[in-house]
Amino acid sequence: MSSTSSNAGRPRAASTPMRRRGLPPLLAPGARVLILGSFPSEASLAARQYYAHPRNHFWPVLGALLNEPLVEMSYAARTARVRAHGIAIWDTIVACEREGSLDAAIRNAERGEIARVRRVARGLRAVCFNGGTAARAEAVWRDEGFATLVLPSTSPAYTLPLARKVDAWRAVLEYL
Repeated sequence: MSSTSSNAGRPRAASTPMRRRGLPPLLAPGARVLILGSFPSEASLAARQYYAHPRNHFWPVLGALLNEPLVEMSYAARTARVRAHGIAIWDTIVACEREGSLDAAIRNAERGEIARVRRVARGLRAVCFNGGTAARAEAVWRDEGFATLVLPSTSPAYTLPLARKVDAWRAVLEYL
């Protein structure tokens, strides 16, 4: 018998999802509010833009809160307007393994560094969590002294009507 082994006849191991890195934070020194999602969708990663899926309610919700036509703007214009209003955007997870876009499929998550945010946005008043998966990091940010808000997810997978999401997200305005 040969000392080399063969995989013939053995069941194949399940493939491990590819490790992905998220998007860099949209963070500026004047930020007063940080909105944290969980991890970018496949559409967002492909476009290299936060909330790029056309059915995600993020930009319509923020547009309604800020009275800005964000949905009609280019991505660069959107992010400039949001920054002008003192809002930063990032994710609680900066790298993970995941197949597809569902938060439930996230494995081996690496969390973002609070110290990085503190260094850049010294006047940050509140950290807001876009949905339940992002909100798993809420206690850590609260324990660091930030006001925190857990908000309904803007994901198209979360079927709360847009008007109800906008109403819930109005709490962000207190910190701007």
